[in-house]
Amino acid sequence: MPENITVHAAHNSAAVGVIYQAAPRARASWPYLVGDIPREAEAFQERDETEQLRAAVANGGTAVLCHVLRGAGGVGKTQLAAHYARSSMQAGELDVLVWVSASSRPAVISAYAQAADELLALGPGDSERSAQAFLTWLEPRPPGTEQTCRWLVVLDDVADPADMTGLWPPKNPHGRTIITTRRRDAAVPGQRIDLSVFAPEQAAAYLTGFLAEHGRHEDSGEISALAGDLDYLPLALSQAAAYVVDAGVPVGCPGCTHEQCRNYRRRLADRATKLATILPEPDALPDDQSTTVAAAWSLSIERADALRPFGLARPALQLAAVLEPNGIPQDILTSQPACDYLTNHRSAATPTSAPDTEVTEQDAWDALRNLHRLSLIDHTPDTLHQAVRVHRLTQRATRDDVFAPNEYDQLTRAAADALMSTWSEVERDTALAATLRANATALTGHASNSLYQPTIHPVHYRAGQSLGESGQADAAVLYFQDLVEAASRHLIAGHPDALVARRLLADYRSMSGDASRAVAALKELLLEMREEFGQNHQETLSAQLSLAHSRGISGDASGTVAAFEELLPKVKNEFGENHTLTLSTRLILADWLGKAGDPSGAVAAAKELLPDMKRELSEDHPETLSTRMVLADWQGIAGERSEAVAELERLASDFLAARGADHPDTIASRMLLARWRIKTGDLAEAVADYKEVLAAMMRAFGADDPRTVGALFCVTSLQAMTGEIPGHAPQGFAGQM
Repeated sequence: MPENITVHAAHNSAAVGVIYQAAPRARASWPYLVGDIPREAEAFQERDETEQLRAAVANGGTAVLCHVLRGAGGVGKTQLAAHYARSSMQAGELDVLVWVSASSRPAVISAYAQAADELLALGPGDSERSAQAFLTWLEPRPPGTEQTCRWLVVLDDVADPADMTGLWPPKNPHGRTIITTRRRDAAVPGQRIDLSVFAPEQAAAYLTGFLAEHGRHEDSGEISALAGDLDYLPLALSQAAAYVVDAGVPVGCPGCTHEQCRNYRRRLADRATKLATILPEPDALPDDQSTTVAAAWSLSIERADALRPFGLARPALQLAAVLEPNGIPQDILTSQPACDYLTNHRSAATPTSAPDTEVTEQDAWDALRNLHRLSLIDHTPDTLHQAVRVHRLTQRATRDDVFAPNEYDQLTRAAADALMSTWSEVERDTALAATLRANATALTGHASNSLYQPTIHPVHYRAGQSLGESGQADAAVLYFQDLVEAASRHLIAGHPDALVARRLLADYRSMSGDASRAVAALKELLLEMREEFGQNHQETLSAQLSLAHSRGISGDASGTVAAFEELLPKVKNEFGENHTLTLSTRLILADWLGKAGDPSGAVAAAKELLPDMKRELSEDHPETLSTRMVLADWQGIAGERSEAVAELERLASDFLAARGADHPDTIASRMLLARWRIKTGDLAEAVADYKEVLAAMMRAFGADDPRTVGALFCVTSLQAMTGEIPGHAPQGFAGQM
């Protein structure tokens, strides 16, 4: 590098091209560093983004000279930029490196002025003018000037693009700029590299290395589990590891192997423990860190709250903080209950802009976008069922900030209301249903007592029923067992909601094959229901219907028919001819007529019921489609096989359109069609049907589910019968179908 540097600096924004000949201050050697590069973290991990950044810079040419490392607080943006800068210096690729802490406009101007002072020897003066002089020095040299200076400017932690107006480094084929920021604004220039958390193996390697440097050697399984508990966030990993070391037992303590990580995980899992209490003190943070994980997002939330619509980012994040971190449907967070919560909990420390104005769906959407801009959430509207994702520790820190118990209860009930408002009574999308159940599980885990007082919130019932409707009767039994136990803890004995939970438990026990136990439970429950609700209350009648149905499953078909025929007039009298409970009762009775040995009676009852179902519910309502399936099956048994196959072909298509390929009802209709094709001798079409059934069962239930195993048996047996594969079908297989 020559001793003199030709500088083109402007006195002010209006001046142009004033040329200085300025001698740089004495320095021992190049490259020259202005500012302080953060020291490399202990157990630093190479990442894919490291090579991505190096490749991007190396291949940038004159087109891409500015690169932006974007990501949430704590993902390691600064460490990656520092590693690249340090490596570039050591490789002799730079003459000048300027490291700028860019958290505010004054901080940037001060750093630029320092660079002008050190590189250009301008001496103390007006900081703004010195900063502009430095920026001018970064510009390309005039034509004919041979002097080149390879520079790198790192703008670390740009908090607000507005702070950088007029301060972005210029494009220069010999210069590079790296920006680290939590912001995703289009106003931040450069090629984006989005930085996320460590990969699981990187997180485990980091913890292992950090602890080893401090004489700790923990079980690899516990280390991997702890990394997962912290959701692989680099900042959290380093601070948790430091806490484990600082709070640990003496090295070599007998019987203490593996205990520190395990104990830390227990405390982390305790929802009553504040995150801040299991992190190092602010003056004991590792790697020269300036903030704890618990506080890492506070400034970002404040900035998001200051964006239009003012004051909505924080309450929107609070709602997201009690739901499923790996995917929240956008409609939950923009629903009317969510808007009501935002209206009532708008942050106070915001500009005065009609704070009492009711929040609209568009406002709620904008609040999500603001959170996304600040990297507090990932908002991808095109991902239909998982549009919002939030890091678990962001959620934990947000929940910790809701101090008053009554406010926390309001939050969880609002989230439950928002979830229920988007949960359709008829589930037509199995993927959406699974996502809603995951969100309900997360919410109920965070809610404690609030969703049991003064009554059990409907979201508890809906989540369990959704499990059953998805074909997971055994899982529904376990779910309602837990709900009944929870109701006994939170509600007084005999509470009406607890009785409803017990009835649903009995229903799913019957569906899962334990009908005798369900019968015993329902007999006991009916006595309490009659006392609590009365003889003709809907819940009492529903329990009686459940009891009759369970008796049929346990083997008493004729008794079930008699019970339903006795109950049907009561249901009609109490609720009317067209009530859903009346229609459902007629449907179940029609099916049991056939099972009791009267297929013609079943056909007649189903034919009479079908027009009422279509009129009162709709052509594609699940109950209407189920009525058609019952009718077609008993038509076939009554001897109308060709009519049954034709109707089941139409029905399979209608179920597919209404409920999707993987819904249990669609699978059941397709399976029934295959069975009737076997009975009519159409084995080739039956093989095709069963293959589709098998594929759907693999997706919906898994390979080890007994239903999937049974479908696989049917496919291979049919293939053997048709000669598609060598082998022999089991004797009497076609007749059994």
